[in-house]
Amino acid sequence: MSETCFIDKTGRTLTVTDVAPRHLDGIESIEKACFSKPWTREQLAHQMTGRQNVFLAEDEAGAPAPAESAEPCCHQFLCAEDETGPLGYVGLMTVLDEGYISNVAVAPEARRRGIADALLTELAARTCETLSFLTLEVRESNVPAIALYEKHGFSVVGRRRSYYEKPQEDALLMTLFFKKEENQC
Repeated sequence: MSETCFIDKTGRTLTVTDVAPRHLDGIESIEKACFSKPWTREQLAHQMTGRQNVFLAEDEAGAPAPAESAEPCCHQFLCAEDETGPLGYVGLMTVLDEGYISNVAVAPEARRRGIADALLTELAARTCETLSFLTLEVRESNVPAIALYEKHGFSVVGRRRSYYEKPQEDALLMTLFFKKEENQC
């Protein structure tokens, strides 16, 4: 388990670390506070770092069988915490050399302290040598999040119409491409 310490904008020392079972209660609370359709505790637990999943196909009888070209899918799930527990988190699923960010969330009372910034910085540092890109969806009305992603080098590459519910809204698809030849890391 890797840990990185950083000082937030209030001068407090926080740690970015891989999510462990002890973090799930706090992360579940943040999830419920931040999203209109929050993930369940079980869904969050399935995002834990290193968790391997293999996509399956059906055999001729309709039973699950390993697909011939099945590739493992690996998750990274990081949280920023202080002595009180998790204050924010980011989840990532990788397939081959592609990174798909599932969620970025910071507890409402901990926002504007640089926590999401630190989480994205750590995620990029951990993945820039092995992935070609990171991508995510963001509500088109979430101007602070869009600005944060742009600060980290993400750019809008598409739109998903009516992607979000409660309220219904389009998502902007934003991607950060890693440039291996320029040693971007």
